[in-house]
Amino acid sequence: MACESVRAIMDEQALMGLNPNADACYRQRALAYFEQLKESQDAWEVCAEALAKGIYSDDHVKFFCFQVLEHQIKYRHAGLSAVQQQLIRETLMKWLQAQLMNVQPEKPFIRNKAAQVFALTFVMEYLTHWPKFFFDILALVGLNPHGVDIYLRTLMAIDAEVVDRDILHTPEETRRNTLIKDTMREQCIPSLVESWFQILQAYQQSHTELTCQCLEVVGAYVSWIDLNLIANDRFVNLLLSHMSAEDLREEACDCLFEIVNKGMDPVDKTKLVESLCQVLQSAGFFNVEQEEDVDFLAKFSRLVNGMGQSLVLSWTKLSKAGNVKVAAETLRALEAKVPLMLKLLVHEDDDISANIVGFCYDYLHVLKQLPLLTDQQKNNIEAIMLAVMKKLTYDDEYNFENEGEDEAMFVEYRKQLKMLLDRLAQVSPELLLQAVRRVFDTAMQSWQTAPFMEVEVAIRLLYMLGEAMPASHGAHFAGDATKTSTLQDMMRTLITSGVSEYQHTSVTLEFFETVVRYDKFFITEPQHIPSVLMAFLDHRGLRNSSPKVRSRVAYLFSRFVKTLHKHMNAFIEDILTRIQDLLELAPPENGFPALLTSDDQLFMFETAGVLIVNGESPAERKQALMRSLLSPLTDVFRLLLAKLPQEADEERQAALADCLSHAVGFASRTSKAFSNKQTVKQCGCSEVYLDCLQTFLPALSCPVQRGPLRSAVRSFLHRMIICLEEEVLPFIPAASEHMLKDCEAKDLQEFIPLISQITAKFKSQVSPFLQQVFMPLVLAIFEVLGRPAEENDQTAALEKQMLRRSYFSFIQTITGSGMNEVMANQGAENIERVLFTIIQGAVDFPDPIAQKTCFIILSKLVELWGGKDGLVGFPDFIYKHIVPACFVAPLKPTFDLSDAQTILTLSECTLTLKMIHLKRGPEFIQFLQQEYLPSLQVSPEITQELCQVLQQPDVKVLKNYMKAFFQRAKL
Repeated sequence: MACESVRAIMDEQALMGLNPNADACYRQRALAYFEQLKESQDAWEVCAEALAKGIYSDDHVKFFCFQVLEHQIKYRHAGLSAVQQQLIRETLMKWLQAQLMNVQPEKPFIRNKAAQVFALTFVMEYLTHWPKFFFDILALVGLNPHGVDIYLRTLMAIDAEVVDRDILHTPEETRRNTLIKDTMREQCIPSLVESWFQILQAYQQSHTELTCQCLEVVGAYVSWIDLNLIANDRFVNLLLSHMSAEDLREEACDCLFEIVNKGMDPVDKTKLVESLCQVLQSAGFFNVEQEEDVDFLAKFSRLVNGMGQSLVLSWTKLSKAGNVKVAAETLRALEAKVPLMLKLLVHEDDDISANIVGFCYDYLHVLKQLPLLTDQQKNNIEAIMLAVMKKLTYDDEYNFENEGEDEAMFVEYRKQLKMLLDRLAQVSPELLLQAVRRVFDTAMQSWQTAPFMEVEVAIRLLYMLGEAMPASHGAHFAGDATKTSTLQDMMRTLITSGVSEYQHTSVTLEFFETVVRYDKFFITEPQHIPSVLMAFLDHRGLRNSSPKVRSRVAYLFSRFVKTLHKHMNAFIEDILTRIQDLLELAPPENGFPALLTSDDQLFMFETAGVLIVNGESPAERKQALMRSLLSPLTDVFRLLLAKLPQEADEERQAALADCLSHAVGFASRTSKAFSNKQTVKQCGCSEVYLDCLQTFLPALSCPVQRGPLRSAVRSFLHRMIICLEEEVLPFIPAASEHMLKDCEAKDLQEFIPLISQITAKFKSQVSPFLQQVFMPLVLAIFEVLGRPAEENDQTAALEKQMLRRSYFSFIQTITGSGMNEVMANQGAENIERVLFTIIQGAVDFPDPIAQKTCFIILSKLVELWGGKDGLVGFPDFIYKHIVPACFVAPLKPTFDLSDAQTILTLSECTLTLKMIHLKRGPEFIQFLQQEYLPSLQVSPEITQELCQVLQQPDVKVLKNYMKAFFQRAKL
């Protein structure tokens, strides 16, 4: 290379910026220098030379040089000359040779980067310029530890580039990778395997980290090379000797796992697993009770899991193939592993247990398919059940108040155990029922003295039966007599044993969860409802000292009441009295922490509503109860609303607004209790809700905290439109007027669905109001859309797009509800203004959702106003604006005909043309032939063709034709 000294060429100043502690300006310069070297045709050669000659001792500079080299190979390899490619090969080998002489190896991050560069070079050149890649490296490194380290790292980097299935490759890369593997199998794999054997043998005592690296390589490569090269006596014996070495055993386990996992013929796989098991068993590895190293046992458990699942797979394949004799042998081999599986499943360390769950699950699936179970198999099922029940139990260390990572892991592990329980229920529901009953009865008899985890798991198991046993919920207490009576007995015991008094949150929660899970039990035995209601309402439930329990119970109580309200008639007023203080709106200056959060209170209000509405009292009583439920809310609301504008502090304002919003939300939530059968009118509650409405509406004109207040009142109005129907109408004009004042895009966007709901529900009833509000609403929208926004303000742009969509949906609702008089009565100038916005929406904005809506509107308007007795001047508008829109929009470059949403827009655009033909007939065809299409330079033949298709009755043919027409036009 023509350069006196590399030092002279490398930018020493820029290199200083590579140090992580360097100043920002130096770092900036280093970055710019990196870009410069990457892009240059030959400047990277400076880095190559620096590496080959070992000029720099600074680690960051060496890493930098490798990065530059990596970029050349990855992105510019094809453009390098033969000499430059040769230079890369020589650089790498010279660098590697230098490593053999070093006393101290390079830092791991440099070795990893070097390995990546070797691997990239290999991928680019192995099939063409460097077929002897591995032989060259092996010849150079021999058994030099530093060299072997780079060789093994390179093999792992090659695995990542060529084999790793988690990395997405292009079809071209996949073909290349397949060719690389085929060539390697032919030319060098036996030599590589031999080198691995030598490394494993030579270094097992002296360099355990190299041995571990080598085991990782064997595990990675075994999936695609000839297994006989590895699964032979000398290799397996060597691996087994590693299994006895403390520093190697975990990696040896992983390596054996990969060998066992390799796809194979079922008979060969069974033989391999069996021979491996024999050797492991005679070496004493099956005595897991004596093993104290939990990390190793977790790996060993994973290996046994792999072996077990492999045998299950072999058995399944052999059974399907009808190979009865060999399948029976495989099943025997499988059964022989069950005692070991059980030891691992029941191990006190959850990681060890979790690693064997897959095998356990698959084994149960095998048993499920057998026509008859032997006594031994039944014993195995029972042993698995007992193991699952034992492992579901919390340990002493579990922190219920402050759940961290360990707790989250146990919750995940419990989910795996639940899968096993579900599978057990499929294999033998009777056995599961008996086993749970035994555990449950024992715990319930001595719950006062038993530790919490035993009591919790007993109730938990009863709960889990609900999901594990077929025929869920109501059917638990009908049908199969054994199951029904067993579950009923257990539920009776749960309620009458007094266990709900147990002083531990986990037991308390499990009690309430189970009561609600089996709420249908109380339909068959309603005499137990009062005692359970008391548990919900007293110190065990809603008054519990734990906020977590109170919160969950608020939700569970609402579910319990929803199911069983028919059986609670006698207790309604008592319940309402007892929960009265939980229904209070906590004002912000209270200072006392409330028993329930506002989210929990929502459930309480809904529950109160359900009790009142579904009770058997006469309408007047229901009205009185509902009034006493909602009056405290409206009273506090008036007080706080009066206070709000006088409050100067923004934080206090926000707190008050929050409180006001909660009041509206609570009132709204009570209305969920009404159904089609029990309407607000029938219950005599209309008046109560109208009073609420009257109280809440003034919040719309509050000068501060407009956003949250408007949002709350708007939601309430949505509910009242459903509940009060036309009784709500007198309130709408004033509410609308307030909501249209000083609007933001978001306000309007949320207001439009309300108006659309009213339009769709009441149609002609609200026509006068809509005619009145139509232009003020439209003008408010135009004003917001017309406001200037920052060029890069994505949020503002999105808000405007959403508002535009809402606006067009609103017009669509009006035209689609057959209320054309609303627009027709707006005066010619206003109508024209609105029509132009719809044309603009169809053509100018690249938003297919809005465009589609606009074409639906245009089509509808043509249908309403485009005929002989339509709106004056509208036919002229059709020819001047609607027809051009139908052609200009699809011709725009932003109109993407490969996009599904855009195709729907084109479909509506085509239907608009069809509607114009329907309404205007031959006059329209004549306009297209003589005026419009010639103005677009469409040839007479195509014009003729389009007009013929347009006159045919089949719309589908027209849609396909128009798509082809625009595709052609855009070429």
